[in-house]
Amino acid sequence: MTDDPKTLVSTDWLAAHLRDPDLRILDASWYLPDAGRNARAEYTAAHIPGARFFDIDEISDQRSTLPHMAPPVEKFMSRLRAMGVGDGHQVVIYDGSGLFSAARVWWTFRLMGKTDVAVLDGGFPKWRAEGREVEDLPPVVKDRHMTVSRQNHLVKDVTQVAHSSKLREAEIIDARPAARFAGEAPEPRPGLRAGHIPGAKNIPYATLLNADGTMKPVPDLRASFESAGVDLSKPAITTCGSGVTAAILSLALERIGHRNHSLYDGSWAEWGMYDDLPVETGPATKG
Repeated sequence: MTDDPKTLVSTDWLAAHLRDPDLRILDASWYLPDAGRNARAEYTAAHIPGARFFDIDEISDQRSTLPHMAPPVEKFMSRLRAMGVGDGHQVVIYDGSGLFSAARVWWTFRLMGKTDVAVLDGGFPKWRAEGREVEDLPPVVKDRHMTVSRQNHLVKDVTQVAHSSKLREAEIIDARPAARFAGEAPEPRPGLRAGHIPGAKNIPYATLLNADGTMKPVPDLRASFESAGVDLSKPAITTCGSGVTAAILSLALERIGHRNHSLYDGSWAEWGMYDDLPVETGPATKG
Protein backbone atom coordinates (compact mmCIF):
# COMPACT_ATOMS: atom_id res chain seq x y z
CA MET A 1 0.00 0.00 0.00
CA THR A 2 1.17 3.54 -0.78
CA ASP A 3 0.79 5.80 2.26
CA ASP A 4 -1.02 9.05 1.52
CA PRO A 5 -1.57 11.46 4.45
CA LYS A 6 -4.58 12.87 2.58
CA THR A 7 -6.43 9.56 2.19
CA LEU A 8 -5.04 6.40 3.79
CA VAL A 9 -2.00 5.55 5.92
CA SER A 10 -0.66 2.24 7.21
CA THR A 11 -0.09 1.18 10.80
CA ASP A 12 3.65 1.33 10.04
CA TRP A 13 3.28 4.98 8.97
CA LEU A 14 1.32 5.88 12.11
CA ALA A 15 3.78 4.11 14.38
CA ALA A 16 6.64 6.04 12.78
CA HIS A 17 4.85 9.38 13.24
CA LEU A 18 3.13 8.68 16.59
CA ARG A 19 5.17 11.28 18.50
CA ASP A 20 5.04 14.01 15.85
CA PRO A 21 3.98 17.23 17.62
CA ASP A 22 1.47 18.18 14.93
CA LEU A 23 -0.16 14.75 14.61
CA ARG A 24 -3.67 14.34 15.98
CA ILE A 25 -5.37 10.93 16.17
CA LEU A 26 -9.12 10.44 16.37
CA ASP A 27 -11.02 7.31 17.38
CA ALA A 28 -14.17 7.56 15.25
CA SER A 29 -15.65 4.18 16.16
CA TRP A 30 -19.39 3.88 15.62
CA TYR A 31 -21.54 0.77 15.47
CA LEU A 32 -25.02 -0.15 14.35
CA PRO A 33 -27.32 -0.78 17.33
CA ASP A 34 -27.49 -4.52 16.63
CA ALA A 35 -23.68 -4.82 16.96
CA GLY A 36 -23.98 -4.72 20.76
CA ARG A 37 -20.84 -2.61 21.10
CA ASN A 38 -20.26 0.65 22.99
CA ALA A 39 -17.77 2.76 21.07
CA ARG A 40 -17.02 5.25 23.84
CA ALA A 41 -16.59 2.54 26.48
CA GLU A 42 -14.17 0.68 24.20
CA TYR A 43 -12.23 3.90 23.63
CA THR A 44 -12.02 4.53 27.39
CA ALA A 45 -10.70 0.99 27.95
CA ALA A 46 -8.01 1.16 25.26
CA HIS A 47 -7.01 3.44 22.40
CA ILE A 48 -4.00 4.43 20.33
CA PRO A 49 -1.78 6.75 22.43
CA GLY A 50 -2.98 10.35 22.26
CA ALA A 51 -6.22 9.56 20.45
CA ARG A 52 -9.32 11.66 21.06
CA PHE A 53 -12.83 10.23 20.73
CA PHE A 54 -14.93 11.65 17.88
CA ASP A 55 -18.63 11.02 18.58
CA ILE A 56 -20.33 10.77 15.18
CA ASP A 57 -23.82 11.02 16.65
CA GLU A 58 -23.04 14.01 18.86
CA ILE A 59 -20.88 15.98 16.40
CA SER A 60 -23.77 16.15 13.95
CA ASP A 61 -26.71 18.34 13.00
CA GLN A 62 -29.04 17.42 15.81
CA ARG A 63 -31.73 19.74 14.48
CA SER A 64 -32.32 17.11 11.81
CA THR A 65 -34.56 14.08 12.37
CA LEU A 66 -32.15 12.05 10.22
CA PRO A 67 -29.24 10.19 11.85
CA HIS A 68 -25.80 11.83 12.22
CA MET A 69 -26.17 14.42 9.46
CA ALA A 70 -23.11 16.60 8.82
CA PRO A 71 -22.62 19.12 11.65
CA PRO A 72 -22.98 22.88 11.25
CA VAL A 73 -19.61 24.58 10.71
CA GLU A 74 -19.69 26.31 14.11
CA LYS A 75 -20.36 23.07 15.96
CA PHE A 76 -17.59 21.22 14.12
CA MET A 77 -15.11 23.99 14.91
CA SER A 78 -16.03 24.22 18.59
CA ARG A 79 -15.94 20.45 19.18
CA LEU A 80 -12.61 20.02 17.42
CA ARG A 81 -11.07 22.99 19.21
CA ALA A 82 -12.13 21.44 22.50
CA MET A 83 -10.31 18.27 21.40
CA GLY A 84 -7.17 20.26 20.64
CA VAL A 85 -7.45 19.69 16.90
CA GLY A 86 -6.95 22.67 14.61
CA ASP A 87 -5.03 24.38 11.85
CA GLY A 88 -1.67 22.88 10.92
CA HIS A 89 -2.44 19.41 12.25
CA GLN A 90 -2.13 16.15 10.35
CA VAL A 91 -5.16 14.13 11.41
CA VAL A 92 -5.36 10.33 11.35
CA ILE A 93 -8.73 8.69 11.98
CA TYR A 94 -9.37 5.07 12.94
CA ASP A 95 -12.23 2.89 14.12
CA GLY A 96 -12.75 -0.36 15.98
CA SER A 97 -14.08 -2.29 12.97
CA GLY A 98 -11.05 -1.99 10.70
CA LEU A 99 -12.34 0.45 8.13
CA PHE A 100 -15.94 1.44 8.67
CA SER A 101 -16.97 4.69 10.37
CA ALA A 102 -13.53 6.35 10.14
CA ALA A 103 -14.16 7.14 6.48
CA ARG A 104 -17.27 9.12 7.45
CA VAL A 105 -15.20 11.39 9.69
CA TRP A 106 -12.53 11.69 6.96
CA TRP A 107 -15.29 12.90 4.63
CA THR A 108 -16.60 15.31 7.29
CA PHE A 109 -13.15 16.89 7.57
CA ARG A 110 -13.02 17.17 3.77
CA LEU A 111 -16.45 18.81 3.83
CA MET A 112 -15.03 21.39 6.23
CA GLY A 113 -12.12 22.12 3.89
CA LYS A 114 -9.52 20.08 5.78
CA THR A 115 -7.34 17.95 3.52
CA ASP A 116 -4.45 16.90 5.80
CA VAL A 117 -6.52 14.00 7.06
CA ALA A 118 -6.18 10.26 6.52
CA VAL A 119 -7.85 7.03 7.59
CA LEU A 120 -5.77 4.37 9.34
CA ASP A 121 -5.82 1.34 7.06
CA GLY A 122 -7.08 -1.66 9.03
CA GLY A 123 -7.91 0.52 12.02
CA PHE A 124 -7.63 -0.47 15.66
CA PRO A 125 -7.98 -4.23 15.04
CA LYS A 126 -4.85 -4.24 12.85
CA TRP A 127 -2.98 -1.98 15.28
CA ARG A 128 -3.73 -4.34 18.17
CA ALA A 129 -3.08 -7.50 16.16
CA GLU A 130 0.42 -6.18 15.51
CA GLY A 131 1.02 -5.76 19.24
CA ARG A 132 1.40 -2.00 19.05
CA GLU A 133 1.14 0.43 21.93
CA VAL A 134 -2.25 1.29 23.45
CA GLU A 135 -3.29 3.31 26.50
CA ASP A 136 -6.35 4.01 28.62
CA LEU A 137 -5.42 7.57 29.59
CA PRO A 138 -7.28 10.66 28.42
CA PRO A 139 -5.13 12.80 26.11
CA VAL A 140 -3.56 16.06 27.22
CA VAL A 141 -5.50 18.65 25.24
CA LYS A 142 -4.42 22.19 24.34
CA ASP A 143 -6.88 24.44 22.53
CA ARG A 144 -5.96 25.02 18.89
CA HIS A 145 -7.54 27.53 16.52
CA MET A 146 -9.37 25.99 13.59
CA THR A 147 -10.30 27.67 10.33
CA VAL A 148 -13.09 26.03 8.34
CA SER A 149 -14.18 26.54 4.73
CA ARG A 150 -17.20 24.35 3.95
CA GLN A 151 -16.96 22.61 0.57
CA ASN A 152 -20.62 22.49 -0.42
CA HIS A 153 -19.90 20.51 -3.60
CA LEU A 154 -18.95 17.46 -1.49
CA VAL A 155 -22.48 16.92 -0.15
CA LYS A 156 -25.84 16.42 -1.88
CA ASP A 157 -29.38 16.78 -0.56
CA VAL A 158 -32.46 14.82 -1.60
CA THR A 159 -33.54 17.33 -4.26
CA GLN A 160 -30.14 17.28 -5.95
CA VAL A 161 -30.01 13.48 -5.88
CA ALA A 162 -33.53 13.19 -7.30
CA HIS A 163 -32.51 15.54 -10.11
CA SER A 164 -29.38 13.50 -10.86
CA SER A 165 -31.35 10.25 -10.76
CA LYS A 166 -33.93 11.54 -13.22
CA LEU A 167 -31.45 13.04 -15.68
CA ARG A 168 -28.76 10.35 -15.19
CA GLU A 169 -26.19 13.14 -15.04
CA ALA A 170 -24.15 11.52 -12.26
CA GLU A 171 -23.36 7.99 -11.20
CA ILE A 172 -25.22 7.22 -7.96
CA ILE A 173 -23.31 4.46 -6.16
CA ASP A 174 -24.88 2.62 -3.22
CA ALA A 175 -22.64 1.01 -0.57
CA ARG A 176 -25.32 -1.19 1.04
CA PRO A 177 -25.20 -5.00 0.77
CA ALA A 178 -26.63 -6.39 -2.47
CA ALA A 179 -29.75 -7.88 -0.82
CA ARG A 180 -30.75 -4.56 0.71
CA PHE A 181 -30.00 -2.71 -2.52
CA ALA A 182 -32.22 -5.16 -4.44
CA GLY A 183 -35.02 -4.83 -1.90
CA GLU A 184 -34.75 -8.49 -0.93
CA ALA A 185 -33.63 -7.86 2.66
CA PRO A 186 -35.27 -5.52 5.19
CA GLU A 187 -33.71 -2.24 6.21
CA PRO A 188 -32.33 -2.10 9.77
CA ARG A 189 -34.25 1.13 10.36
CA PRO A 190 -38.00 0.56 10.75
CA GLY A 191 -40.49 2.22 8.44
CA LEU A 192 -38.28 2.44 5.36
CA ARG A 193 -39.21 1.07 1.97
CA ALA A 194 -36.99 -1.55 0.36
CA GLY A 195 -34.99 -1.03 -2.81
CA HIS A 196 -32.71 1.66 -4.21
CA ILE A 197 -32.61 5.03 -5.96
CA PRO A 198 -33.51 4.59 -9.66
CA GLY A 199 -30.42 4.21 -11.83
CA ALA A 200 -28.07 3.61 -8.91
CA LYS A 201 -25.17 1.19 -9.13
CA ASN A 202 -24.27 -1.12 -6.24
CA ILE A 203 -20.81 -1.59 -4.73
CA PRO A 204 -21.24 -3.11 -1.27
CA TYR A 205 -18.57 -1.40 0.81
CA ALA A 206 -17.22 -4.70 2.14
CA THR A 207 -16.18 -5.72 -1.38
CA LEU A 208 -13.60 -2.90 -1.35
CA LEU A 209 -11.89 -4.32 1.74
CA ASN A 210 -9.54 -7.19 2.44
CA ALA A 211 -10.29 -9.78 5.12
CA ASP A 212 -8.20 -7.83 7.66
CA GLY A 213 -10.20 -4.63 7.18
CA THR A 214 -7.63 -2.90 5.00
CA MET A 215 -8.62 -1.28 1.73
CA LYS A 216 -7.81 -3.14 -1.47
CA PRO A 217 -5.04 -1.84 -3.77
CA VAL A 218 -5.87 0.97 -6.18
CA PRO A 219 -6.07 -1.26 -9.32
CA ASP A 220 -8.56 -3.54 -7.54
CA LEU A 221 -10.64 -0.56 -6.39
CA ARG A 222 -10.81 0.76 -9.93
CA ALA A 223 -11.82 -2.68 -11.20
CA SER A 224 -14.63 -2.83 -8.62
CA PHE A 225 -16.14 0.42 -9.89
CA GLU A 226 -15.78 -0.59 -13.52
CA SER A 227 -17.25 -4.07 -13.00
CA ALA A 228 -20.26 -2.48 -11.28
CA GLY A 229 -20.89 -0.46 -14.45
CA VAL A 230 -19.79 2.88 -13.00
CA ASP A 231 -18.77 5.39 -15.68
CA LEU A 232 -15.78 7.05 -14.04
CA SER A 233 -15.89 9.93 -16.53
CA LYS A 234 -19.08 11.17 -14.83
CA PRO A 235 -19.53 12.81 -11.42
CA ALA A 236 -20.23 10.31 -8.63
CA ILE A 237 -22.69 10.52 -5.75
CA THR A 238 -22.17 7.97 -2.98
CA THR A 239 -25.02 6.75 -0.77
CA CYS A 240 -25.80 3.98 1.73
CA GLY A 241 -28.12 3.47 4.70
CA SER A 242 -27.37 6.61 6.69
CA GLY A 243 -24.30 8.22 5.13
CA VAL A 244 -21.59 6.28 6.99
CA THR A 245 -20.41 3.52 4.64
CA ALA A 246 -21.03 5.76 1.60
CA ALA A 247 -17.88 7.54 2.74
CA ILE A 248 -15.90 4.33 2.19
CA LEU A 249 -16.85 4.60 -1.48
CA SER A 250 -15.86 8.28 -1.41
CA LEU A 251 -12.48 7.36 0.07
CA ALA A 252 -12.00 4.67 -2.59
CA LEU A 253 -12.89 7.14 -5.36
CA GLU A 254 -10.34 9.58 -3.97
CA ARG A 255 -7.74 6.78 -3.86
CA ILE A 256 -8.21 6.00 -7.56
CA GLY A 257 -7.95 9.68 -8.50
CA HIS A 258 -11.64 10.31 -9.19
CA ARG A 259 -12.02 13.75 -7.60
CA ASN A 260 -15.53 14.67 -8.76
CA HIS A 261 -17.53 12.93 -6.06
CA SER A 262 -20.05 13.93 -3.40
CA LEU A 263 -22.00 12.14 -0.68
CA TYR A 264 -25.78 11.98 -0.26
CA ASP A 265 -25.96 12.76 3.45
CA GLY A 266 -29.56 11.67 4.00
CA SER A 267 -28.99 8.40 2.10
CA TRP A 268 -31.61 5.64 2.35
CA ALA A 269 -32.73 6.80 5.81
CA GLU A 270 -34.20 9.78 3.96
CA TRP A 271 -35.00 8.45 0.47
CA GLY A 272 -36.66 5.30 1.79
CA MET A 273 -38.91 7.33 4.06
CA TYR A 274 -40.77 9.38 1.44
CA ASP A 275 -43.47 7.63 -0.56
CA ASP A 276 -43.37 10.26 -3.32
CA LEU A 277 -39.77 9.39 -4.25
CA PRO A 278 -39.38 6.59 -6.82
CA VAL A 279 -37.81 3.30 -5.82
CA GLU A 280 -36.35 0.49 -7.92
CA THR A 281 -35.91 -3.11 -6.80
CA GLY A 282 -33.80 -5.94 -8.14
CA PRO A 283 -30.08 -5.97 -8.96
CA ALA A 284 -28.43 -2.96 -10.54
CA THR A 285 -28.10 -2.64 -14.28
CA LYS A 286 -24.50 -2.52 -15.44
CA GLY A 287 -24.92 0.00 -18.19
